[in-house]
Amino acid sequence: MTRRLSQLAVAVAWVFVADRALAQEVSPPSAKDSVQFLAIGDTGTGDRTQYEVAAQMTKAHAVFPFTFAIMMGDNMYGTERTKDYEKKFEIPYKALLDAKVEFYASLGNHDDPNQRMYKPFNMNGERYYTFKKGNVRFFALDSNYFDQAQANWLEKALAESTEDWKICFFHHPLYSSGGRHGSETDLRAQLEPLFLKHGVQVVFAGHEHFYERLKPQKGIHYFVNGGGAKLRSGDITKTSMTAVGYDTDRSYMLVEIAGDVLTFQTLTRSGKRVDSGSIRRPTPPEPTSSQASKQ
Repeated sequence: MTRRLSQLAVAVAWVFVADRALAQEVSPPSAKDSVQFLAIGDTGTGDRTQYEVAAQMTKAHAVFPFTFAIMMGDNMYGTERTKDYEKKFEIPYKALLDAKVEFYASLGNHDDPNQRMYKPFNMNGERYYTFKKGNVRFFALDSNYFDQAQANWLEKALAESTEDWKICFFHHPLYSSGGRHGSETDLRAQLEPLFLKHGVQVVFAGHEHFYERLKPQKGIHYFVNGGGAKLRSGDITKTSMTAVGYDTDRSYMLVEIAGDVLTFQTLTRSGKRVDSGSIRRPTPPEPTSSQASKQ
């Protein structure tokens, strides 16, 4: 009990320090009833930087009241005992959990697959799963082991989705300008044809400990968002794929989907906004008069 109280005291101290940092550059959502969420990756260190980012996320929530968060894996580094779940998840994100923010996790290469049984990760015992929020269908994938069973499940789930938006999130990036890892081309060969066939518009990944927004690849928008607690400073080798890259501090994303427009903003551990923009959902063309008469 003494150790846990000490751990909590340190957490509170870290939050206090982070709260005194630079003022946040968070923009509020544009619509009251839009889908609003947080995107974070590679978070589970349990160290000071994770707590500082968590404090900024809590401050951002007061301005941009996201109702859920998607996690791009590496949710736990090192041991995964009960006290680790407390130190690396429950304590840093306590204010958000108390505010009923739901966290939806995917598995990273540092994660024990048994995390899928941890109720606050909302995986319901599955390595990969899907859920709906408003007019958006999310698909959480296990990029550690993308076997035929998962491929069959994904194709069926994508084909059955009738939502306007289809968003996938997982750990290993299909496109990346990182010097340490770079693009996962083998995984891309498996996933990209399914994304193109079934109209996936946006993909979030982690693994690289920085933020990168890629230029659209074959019409799909890709984000690398793995700087939630760890940082690989100076690792981005900007290529023709890079739209924006940030590898000098930790970061997270806030995302809003209002109708056919997705708006995003990327913020740092100090509250600075380093990227923002919007994506308009492609809509199918209206049928011509000759096509309509044939239906």
